Amino acid sequence: MLRRTFVSTLGAAALAPAQRKKPNFIVLYTDDQRFDTIRALGNREVHTPNMDRLAKQGVAFTSAYIMGGTQGAVCVPSRAMLMTGQSLFRAARNTGSTPGDKSEPGPFHLFPEVLRENGYRTFATGKWHNGPKLFARAFGGGGNIFFGGMGDQLKMPVQDFDPSGAYPKTAIRPSGKFASELFADTAVEFLGRDRSEQPFLLYCAFTSPHDPRMAPKQFADLYSPEKVSLPKNFLPEHGFDNGELKVRDELLAPHPRTPAAVKEHLAAYYAMVSEVDHQIGRILDALERSPHAANTYVVFAGDNGLAVGQHGLFGKQSVYDHSVHVPLIVKGPGIAANRRCDAFVYLFDIAPTIYEWAGIAKPATVDGESLAPMLKNPRKQSRESMFYAYRHFQRAVRTRDWKLIRYTVNGKETIQLFHMAKDPGETTDLAGRPEYSEQKEKLLAELKRWQQTTGDPLG
Repeated sequence: MLRRTFVSTLGAAALAPAQRKKPNFIVLYTDDQRFDTIRALGNREVHTPNMDRLAKQGVAFTSAYIMGGTQGAVCVPSRAMLMTGQSLFRAARNTGSTPGDKSEPGPFHLFPEVLRENGYRTFATGKWHNGPKLFARAFGGGGNIFFGGMGDQLKMPVQDFDPSGAYPKTAIRPSGKFASELFADTAVEFLGRDRSEQPFLLYCAFTSPHDPRMAPKQFADLYSPEKVSLPKNFLPEHGFDNGELKVRDELLAPHPRTPAAVKEHLAAYYAMVSEVDHQIGRILDALERSPHAANTYVVFAGDNGLAVGQHGLFGKQSVYDHSVHVPLIVKGPGIAANRRCDAFVYLFDIAPTIYEWAGIAKPATVDGESLAPMLKNPRKQSRESMFYAYRHFQRAVRTRDWKLIRYTVNGKETIQLFHMAKDPGETTDLAGRPEYSEQKEKLLAELKRWQQTTGDPLG
């Protein structure tokens, strides 16, 4: 494990309180929230006044993605990538997020850990899912911490902050109220009592809108299944074995999928989104009441997407857009209001962005790229292509117009090719058409390049 304090790129004089006040950071992370579940960004069926508020106050990245997952619980490697700023295979290997992987981990740094070593107070509440040891490295404070992946939202097993880092199971207690409300309570309390001049990071990771879908009545009443639209790419069944058709998420609804069942789940899903939106609003209100509002960056994102009936699937265990495309909105000092940016970005770009904002040199272990250039100029592009992976079954590459997915299941290879500019729902597979063979070969070559660059074990 490599640990050291990183020297500010601004110089000692620039760090003097009279000359520069370090910014604060609030990172709000939702669980299983798909990119198209925010009203201000196009979904007129969902009620998200506070996510809309963030979108009006800052920059929304409309082409933000995760790189994929190395296990069915995609949120584990997703959170590892967020915290380390590393790409999928490196982050998963180094943090132990790939089941059965016995390879030697390499060096990595968690961005809260680096902030902490550079004078920041780091405080967390909510879902962690990457183990107590890493939490203890990252945070010097916290409350109502959940080390698991999912559970009854009214009985979420949480723990108080443990300065020793032990977090024994005997210290676990039920949440006693809806989990996202409890986590928001903790964040609001932190902001309400904080009057220190020392800069802080507040990390609040919700368990909503992850199932079980059990939103409180006031939010469930907002949605009638009969009035919810069926996805345009709805299918009763996936067209072939993608390697993960029997994972837990895919058993939440009967096979074949029916329009009625999908709409019922979507209504409940949207209700969960509205509930967590309400809790986010409470945190934003607390920030505005605090003395820190003008000097705090807020980063809002979701850890991965979810199918809920698209392509005959229900979970996030795929590389279709509904599973890897996520919301990402940023606001704060110097960031323009009510802007949209369609540059290709990953969530592991958040860590180097925070380093830049804090005036801290980016560790050499980081793979991500700062979002700051796109925040200054939303028309600026970053990557020309994107790479996605799910376990050993699925690999994909995406350009602005095209996407190729390669499946390898039980020794059988299946390739899909989609024209994303004309077919964003990925409904018309062009892989078998001779006129697209050249395009397919170009994307296969780009896929191979990404596999080699990222250390893909299948590369």
